[in-house]
Amino acid sequence: MIMMRNVVLAALLSGVASAAFVGSNTIRHSTVAASLESRTSLSMSAALIVQNKGGGHGELGFQLAKALSANPKITSVTILQDDACNDAKEPFVSYATDLPSNVKVIKASLGDEGMTASDMQSVLGGADASFDYVWDNASKGPVGAGKAVCDCAKDWGCVKLFTYVSSAGMYQPDDSTTFPMDEATTPTKASSGQAKLDAYALELGLPLVSFRPQYIYGPKANKNDYIDWYFDRIVRDLPVPIPGDGTQKVSLTNSEDVASILASVLNDEAAAVEGRFFNCGSDQLVSYDEVAQLCAAAAGKDNLNIQHYDADLGKATFPFRLTNFYIAPDKVKAKLGWAGASHSLKDDLSWYFEGYTARGGPGKTIDLTKDEEVLAASKV
Repeated sequence: MIMMRNVVLAALLSGVASAAFVGSNTIRHSTVAASLESRTSLSMSAALIVQNKGGGHGELGFQLAKALSANPKITSVTILQDDACNDAKEPFVSYATDLPSNVKVIKASLGDEGMTASDMQSVLGGADASFDYVWDNASKGPVGAGKAVCDCAKDWGCVKLFTYVSSAGMYQPDDSTTFPMDEATTPTKASSGQAKLDAYALELGLPLVSFRPQYIYGPKANKNDYIDWYFDRIVRDLPVPIPGDGTQKVSLTNSEDVASILASVLNDEAAAVEGRFFNCGSDQLVSYDEVAQLCAAAAGKDNLNIQHYDADLGKATFPFRLTNFYIAPDKVKAKLGWAGASHSLKDDLSWYFEGYTARGGPGKTIDLTKDEEVLAASKV
């Protein structure tokens, strides 16, 4: 394995004024010469993953790279990683040790809204670099790197699939919405950055496939707010304040299952483009109360104290919506042959709780002011 860190691509690509966008570029398992392969050799079956700096989608690039590396259609994978990530934390700390040998990582300042297609092309290896498959798990709209990756894909002229990791948060269910929220009938927020990127990609004529994930957890996640909220109260033998009657359902999905959904576009590329928009989540739905019960079992607590409060009082610090707001992967299973989730929240909570404990969850200071307010108001 050959690792080259802090490679300044500008020194190799003379005359490229946009080299300022390249930050601490890291190329795995490849010499610099190999990173500048011809367009013909790169476009045979090369995949590009544009990965954000972290958060709810922070682990997806890592898991997707592993899934794509195992797919016979893909011979090389490049992660274009936002250099604002924290290399000391997961999943980024595991890039060097846990990614397969055909995965290359390049870093760039994806948060710079001044980035152009020319800048991105230079970062990716110069004029000869191109990719057949693109997964954008970073862009929040058609600006900066978000616009640049679309423009590059258009210029390459060889992209078979442009897969965008959007968000189910763009849904705006109304009184007529049935659950789980359907891709075709549930209203969406047209002004959202995700909707605008969808529109821009289609305007360019890209073979867009747009996925809408919901709540994600995983073994190398760097955002743990949703499930931690439950454990924070359960391990301290505190009330668990849940709005409404607690029967509202939620889709909590392991990042490996999300990655397998994102990779399922390769099962039937024509069907993926035809279907266009897909919900992206587990087929194993749970209620808000059931999440509490599963967490209590994982923590070895038999004195769970769920207290329902009037949802009109607001979310307080509750991690999910007040009402039903969930998706199901029916379309991706029917159209793209996704087999369904290989993980279950019940089984995963054992290792999750170990991680919660290792992160210092039981001993950290938590603010219960909002809990106390809604619980007190509910008793009036």
